[in-house]
Amino acid sequence: MVVSIVARLENVLPSICHAARLAGPEDTSEQLSHDQILLNRRTVRKFDLILLPFLSLLFLLNSLDRSNVAKQIGNAETANFTRDAGLAPQDLNTAVACFFAFFVALQPVGAALGRRYGMALWVPACMSIWGLCTALHIWVHAKWQLITLRIVIGILEAGFYPVTVSYLSLFYTRFEFARRLGLFYGQYAVAGALGGVLSYVVFSKFPNLETTPEDGKWKSWQILFLLEGGSTIVVALVGFFWLPHSAESAWFLDKEERRWAEARITRDRSASEITQPATANHEDEDGSQVEEALESRPTSEVPEEARGLLTEGPVDGHRLDRKFSSATAKSFTQDTGLSHYDVLSAFTDWKIYFLLFVNILSAIPAMAFSVFLPLVVKGLGFDSVHANLLTAPPFMTGVVILWLFTWWSDKRRERLIPILYGLAILLAGLTATVMLPKDAYRLRYAALCVLLGGCFVASPLTVAWLTGNIPEPGKRAIVLGINGWGNLAGLFSALLFKPQYAPEYVTPFFVTLTCVMVSFVGYMVFRLLLLWENAARSRTLAKWSVEDVERERVCGTGPVVRARATTILRRALKLERWIGDGVEARRGDEKMTFQYGL
Repeated sequence: MVVSIVARLENVLPSICHAARLAGPEDTSEQLSHDQILLNRRTVRKFDLILLPFLSLLFLLNSLDRSNVAKQIGNAETANFTRDAGLAPQDLNTAVACFFAFFVALQPVGAALGRRYGMALWVPACMSIWGLCTALHIWVHAKWQLITLRIVIGILEAGFYPVTVSYLSLFYTRFEFARRLGLFYGQYAVAGALGGVLSYVVFSKFPNLETTPEDGKWKSWQILFLLEGGSTIVVALVGFFWLPHSAESAWFLDKEERRWAEARITRDRSASEITQPATANHEDEDGSQVEEALESRPTSEVPEEARGLLTEGPVDGHRLDRKFSSATAKSFTQDTGLSHYDVLSAFTDWKIYFLLFVNILSAIPAMAFSVFLPLVVKGLGFDSVHANLLTAPPFMTGVVILWLFTWWSDKRRERLIPILYGLAILLAGLTATVMLPKDAYRLRYAALCVLLGGCFVASPLTVAWLTGNIPEPGKRAIVLGINGWGNLAGLFSALLFKPQYAPEYVTPFFVTLTCVMVSFVGYMVFRLLLLWENAARSRTLAKWSVEDVERERVCGTGPVVRARATTILRRALKLERWIGDGVEARRGDEKMTFQYGL
């Protein structure tokens, strides 16, 4: 239904359809040589086998620690964590809320610091410390101790996800990225399942410790905290030696692979620009030439991910010349580098705030059930041990659906339509959970599986859209940090799923259903706004001379069309000295030649 509605609108708006075709899948007529295909395949495979799994492991431990939703406290609570520690049940919600207050507020700051000092140093250092704080939960015996630890972890965790995602996007082209992000983000759901299984193993292995009075012996929840905190510290220390600062310093690539890894990202990042006919050879930032394809090959013989790395198919009779402005950093895979303009441009971009609003609404179910699913399942009539074990199938359903949708998104080369379908699955699961009888335990549990199946799709594909439509690495990092404010969904979920609504949580389910419906409409509106923007830019460029279009494409200094938010804010606050020279030039997606992907 969603696709048919949009199709009807596009039939009514021909100029918007033209913009959509420019932003849609690329039809490549010229292909890479056989040697280039093998080189690209070998380079990507090394990233897939060495870099991606380790980053996924970091995020798995991050999610297992529940630094962003305090999940291990939810599991520990089923083993009487608050009672044994001398805490009130409401203290759990207070601790989670305090954590998110700091964790969410400092997201852009954490992202900026990570980009400033480099992910390869920043993330392992922070992980080592928060792993220690996780282990220190063993000795919590007062409310202030729990809240203090959660606040410290929240500060250290701020920016972890946007920094690591920004780092990951440095090494993959736009339409390789969603599948990798799906594997990366899927660890969030895997951790939900693994956390339940781990809790089941610990609580089953030490059942006598769950209700033993204070006698000097460790409780099962203490062992749980020790395992999760200790494993985080060990892996974080390895990260100092494993993660490269750029493709040029990747220890697992040879010289030829390093050069290719750098060149392919540089070329891919300018593929969304409308340009004039290109010449036979292109030059990268340092003036060295990257060879064109030596021979044409049938499309069916070329791997999908290798298509369009160095050459672009015709768009309205023209090829897309992949060339960046001099304002862009020389190395597009370097994990450091941030300018004042990057910060200002990110904070004045309306698109990030629109997506932030709808992303918060769509993320409430994922955040809520990552913390409180053990308690919700326990409310269906299961004991604490089996309640933790039964959280695994819903989370694994979410993993499978996420991986399928990210693969489909890259295949289709579109983000927003898959997001809408994911939200439709989420709405179906939420509706069934709300409407089914309270005593239909099996059906309600099945509905929870459907619900979790759809709730992990929107957030990662929103991030994939952001990374694919912001060529400037510095701005991209800050935008992802602002998008990190979407973790406010965790704060709302902590306040929503209060103990007073247990065990059925009917009211929280109804509120969550309403939020997801609003989010669904919001993503539809956002897609139409992008189509309008692309069409408006195409109409503007049609009025410019060839020289003006080329100047805009290369330097971002074409004829001024309208005052940008960055320019208005800079002049209003008198930020010329802070921003520096060259601020009149448009960069990245601000250029009128840039066409937003959908």
